Amino acid sequence: MDRGILRQLNSERNARRAVILLTDLNGGGDRLVREGETVAGPLGEAIHKALSSGKSAIVEAEGTRFFLNVHLPPPRVVVIGAVHISQALAPMAAIAGFDVRIIDPRTAFATPERFANIVLDADWPDEVLSRHPLDSYTALVAVTHDPKIDDMPLQAALEAGCFYVGALGSRKTHAGRVERLKSNGVGEEAIARISAPIGLDIGAASPAEIAVAVLADIIRALRMRKAVET
Repeated sequence: MDRGILRQLNSERNARRAVILLTDLNGGGDRLVREGETVAGPLGEAIHKALSSGKSAIVEAEGTRFFLNVHLPPPRVVVIGAVHISQALAPMAAIAGFDVRIIDPRTAFATPERFANIVLDADWPDEVLSRHPLDSYTALVAVTHDPKIDDMPLQAALEAGCFYVGALGSRKTHAGRVERLKSNGVGEEAIARISAPIGLDIGAASPAEIAVAVLADIIRALRMRKAVET
């Protein structure tokens, strides 16, 4: 591989941006295709499919065989609230391949005993997110029911372009949340991205069932996300 392309690839990976290393198997060399970059025709369709699935592949297009080597940032789930739903969601999300972080300043809830083998921050979300910024390959799940804890990370997630933003609460609770976000300058189009009530509508009742609905919603959003424009 050309050293210049390798440097570009490492730079994109360090910045948690999705790219494909496109190799012309007929001897045409390599080039990087960044997520959101326009590539016309069947090759562009194959690139979009590869980025959505995360799977590398050999494809034929324009009379040429290409190897699409996919490099995606590890997807993350950041959960605001160390509650019963989080206890079920965290291990399931980890099994599904997500890096998981739980944030809750309430030290009575945010204990290692309740979240074994999960990254846990018993600090306020603004402090944690200043150290670990959100990005387009992060899902943000807010489940504390406390505006003082949930509102800031929800707004930060919308501003960062997180591929999934969900918030627990009834429609009445969410209506109040919407008004608070609007008063903070968040636009209606951005607010409409929040999954609320959270998760797929499967009639979930228990914390574990709600966690299943949330994880399914996250996976659907990840695999059906729109490409980030470059």
